Amino acid sequence: MNTLKTFFLLMVLTGLLLLIGAMFGGEIGIVMALGFALILNVGAYWFSDRIALGMTHARQVTEEEDPELYRLVAEQASLAGLPMPKVYSIESDSPNAFATGRNPQHATVAATTGIRRLLTREELGAVMAHEMAHVGNRDTLIMSIVATLAGAISMLAMIAQFSAIFGSMGGGRERGGGSIIGLLVVAIVMPIAATIIRLAISRSREFQADATGAKTSGNPEALASALEKLERGAAAHPMKVAESASHLFIVNPLTGKAMANLFSTHPPIEERARRLRSMGPNY
Repeated sequence: MNTLKTFFLLMVLTGLLLLIGAMFGGEIGIVMALGFALILNVGAYWFSDRIALGMTHARQVTEEEDPELYRLVAEQASLAGLPMPKVYSIESDSPNAFATGRNPQHATVAATTGIRRLLTREELGAVMAHEMAHVGNRDTLIMSIVATLAGAISMLAMIAQFSAIFGSMGGGRERGGGSIIGLLVVAIVMPIAATIIRLAISRSREFQADATGAKTSGNPEALASALEKLERGAAAHPMKVAESASHLFIVNPLTGKAMANLFSTHPPIEERARRLRSMGPNY
C-alpha cells in the first residue's frame, strides 16, 4: 500500500511540474520543464549522497577504527540480504542516523556519536535495520527525486513571483488579468501543494522502513523503544542541519521548533511506535 501511495504521489508531483511548464509556455513549456527536471534528477542521482554527507560533516570509519558500529551494520545488512554499505560517523550530541546512496551497491549508513551513547545494542541494531530498509526499498533514491521535483517547482514558483510583480508593473493588467492570476497560482499554490506531497511521500517511506526494519531485525519492540528515546534526545539536542536534509534522518533532527514540527517530514513517533508494537514480540 505504501509503495502504491508513493508511486501515485510521485505522479501527482510530476504532473504539477508539467502543469507549471504548460502555464508558462504550452507544449514547449512542458518539454522545458521535463528537461529541467531530468537535469536536476541526474545531478541528484550521482551527487546526493556526497552532498548529504558533506552537509552533516560525516566521517567514514573502517572496521579497525570502530569495530562495534561496523559489525552492527554488517549484521543488519546480512539479515536484509544487502551488500555491506560504507559506514560514517557524525560528531554530534544529537542522537540520530540516516542512510543515503543511489542504490544498495553504493549505499552509506551514518550514525551520530550521540545515538551511540543513548541506545542499547539491540536498539541501535534495530535502528540500523531501519536504515538498511531504506536502502533496500530504494528510499534514498526516491526521496532524492522527490526533493528535486519539489525544488524545481519552488524555483519555477520564484520565477513566477517575479514575473507577476514585474508584469503588473509593466502594464500586465492591460494584457488581461488572467495571466497574472495564473502566475500567482503558480507562485503561491503550487509550492504548498508540492510541499504537502513531499511530506506525504516521506512519511509513507518512514512507515515502510519501520515495518521492513522490524521484520529483518526481528525486534519491533527495540525499534519502538529506540524511536521514543531518539525523539526525546533530538528534542533536547536539536541538530544543526539544513532543512533540505532533515528527511534523511530516522527522527526529525529539527525538533523543538514549532514550524519544523508543523512541516515535519516524519510521522508522529507515537504512531510509529504503536504500529511497531502492534506487530507483536515474535514477528
